[in-house]
Amino acid sequence: MSEEMKTLDLRPMLPFERHEKIFQIWETLNPGQILRIINDHDPRPLHYQFEVEQNGKYAWEYEQNGPKDWIVKIRRI
Repeated sequence: MSEEMKTLDLRPMLPFERHEKIFQIWETLNPGQILRIINDHDPRPLHYQFEVEQNGKYAWEYEQNGPKDWIVKIRRI
């Protein structure tokens, strides 16, 4: 399994563009690879979306939990 990590800084992006970009990158990842996102708010809605659409295919880990920025590592299983 590869431990490669791709980082995506969402802060400069328009909110309506974020989830689409995340899932574009997500679809390119192999099992074991990580998508690390940096956001200006808690990405709880994204986590709910992963739970519905990718249940059992990911692991979610907060690297930083605010108060200014949130950083989450999402590993493809």
